[in-house]
Amino acid sequence: MASREQDSCVQNPDQIRIEEIRTLNDTFRKRPADGQLMLTEGIIALGGRAMMEVLLLVSEFDKFDPSNDPYGEHDFGAITYRGHKLFWKIDYYDRSLKYGSENPADPSVTTRVLTVMLAREY
Repeated sequence: MASREQDSCVQNPDQIRIEEIRTLNDTFRKRPADGQLMLTEGIIALGGRAMMEVLLLVSEFDKFDPSNDPYGEHDFGAITYRGHKLFWKIDYYDRSLKYGSENPADPSVTTRVLTVMLAREY
């Protein structure tokens, strides 16, 4: 029979799934080549250099807490860039980009889409 300490170390399937999604999202934010990147008109209007700086901020974001990441998936963040409040979010689609993914923890059936926008565009 397992001790309480051993039981507390065992993760349930939901926790494992969330950790897999979080890891995939963190990797995708740092290297969005394996999905789609969407920049809104407001972000594009900031200019090319600004877009690169904003994407760097998104890739380095690590201020996750229960208020902005209630499910622990690291799929949303808010940042400030030169006085502009910005949001970024990751959505999960099927490979055809027509429907939501049935399993965001499985990259073989999921295409991630990172959208970066001015907060007022949300």
